[in-house]
Amino acid sequence: MDVPYLTVEERTEIGRAARKHAPRSTVGHWRAAADRPDPLDVLRAQAADRVPELVPIRNGRMAASPFAFLRGAAAVMANDLATVPTSGLTVQLCGDAHLVNFGLFASPERALVFDLNDFDETLPGPFEWDVQRLAASLAVAAQENGESPEDAHQVVLDAVRAYREHLRELARLGELAVWYRRIDAQRLADALKGKPRRRIEADLAAARRRDSLQAAGKLTETTASGRRRFKDQPPLVEHMGFDTDEVRGLLTDYADSLPDDRRRLLDRYRFVDVARKVVGVGSVGTRCYIVLLEGRDAADPLILQVKEALASALEPHLAPCRYRHHGERVVAGQRLIQATSDIFLGWMTGPADRHFYWRQLRDMKGSAEVGAMATRALRAYAALCGTALARAHARSGDRIALAAYLGRGDTFDRAIAAFAHHYTQLNAADHTRLTEAVATGEVQVQDA
Repeated sequence: MDVPYLTVEERTEIGRAARKHAPRSTVGHWRAAADRPDPLDVLRAQAADRVPELVPIRNGRMAASPFAFLRGAAAVMANDLATVPTSGLTVQLCGDAHLVNFGLFASPERALVFDLNDFDETLPGPFEWDVQRLAASLAVAAQENGESPEDAHQVVLDAVRAYREHLRELARLGELAVWYRRIDAQRLADALKGKPRRRIEADLAAARRRDSLQAAGKLTETTASGRRRFKDQPPLVEHMGFDTDEVRGLLTDYADSLPDDRRRLLDRYRFVDVARKVVGVGSVGTRCYIVLLEGRDAADPLILQVKEALASALEPHLAPCRYRHHGERVVAGQRLIQATSDIFLGWMTGPADRHFYWRQLRDMKGSAEVGAMATRALRAYAALCGTALARAHARSGDRIALAAYLGRGDTFDRAIAAFAHHYTQLNAADHTRLTEAVATGEVQVQDA
């Protein structure tokens, strides 16, 4: 093992010493750098290696609202966070821990759990970057929901307090207890009463119905010859003239990245169809496909998503990644951060040496309708996100050092809330910059 064993006392001292290098209160003093690059230049640089005809869709989705802009602007925020000293306490970052990247999915035991669910930007880095991105997203979302500044501030405080308190709880547990910890999705409903609880219960019920069979009902059609295929819905879903033999070869390469038992399971399915599918906000323009497989018969479908893995938006600001393959980077990061991961999570190299990772398109996946949440529900959701993020960081970082750095008081909580307030204003200005560029024709958009 290349990691030295340290006692609890030694790990605690590491956390306390980090306060001297990066006092907890200083994050609240954050302001944008004077030489901050134009956010549109950052987005253009990202778009250079994306599918050109899809970039206007991404622009249009980001222009929809300040929160939509924040979702697509992980690279912009990474530039901003990299301008100030950090704690030096490293975890496996999600890298894009905004509140919509938390959600519901099924464990291999078919339990519905709540956790982080997007890892395209994952890299080792300073723990506070994930906390700051979550906090900023909560502040922006609360503002869009019409919350008062005081209520928006409280939403952020609830998230960061939950993060800090849960990390301190986990610091007192043994290694296996932390590793096995997971969050039952029912916990969100249990924190609410009345109409908010009924809405969350409906979300949970919908997630339990969301699987490959349900996805096949929405995304496929049966031809006159009786063959099931994806329905073309351009530009969001469309066949692109794929070479079937090449796709089968790529499927074999992907299977080689799976553990033996999962590969044996995948062998029981046959390839049926493949199409390109546009997904998300920030991911639009990356090469993303869906693959239809059939198991026992046509009533036993499996739909896999094949998503291009580009360099993390954090990479220019952090130590070099240990993984040369970005699909492997995403898969390894997800397996480390999540309490339980998709059994079909794997990776492979595609045409033109592009990197991809694979996962199920739907496996009880779902997310709460944050825009419809009243204050009480949003505060409960924020706290659950903070709890989930703490659990993820405790698995990959030194939870004892982190707990010692955070401390018992609310100094860190208040500093992060102040940061979120400043960043909400900056993000609003960035969104305005985009909408003005759209209005003048500087940036092209397409609704889809």
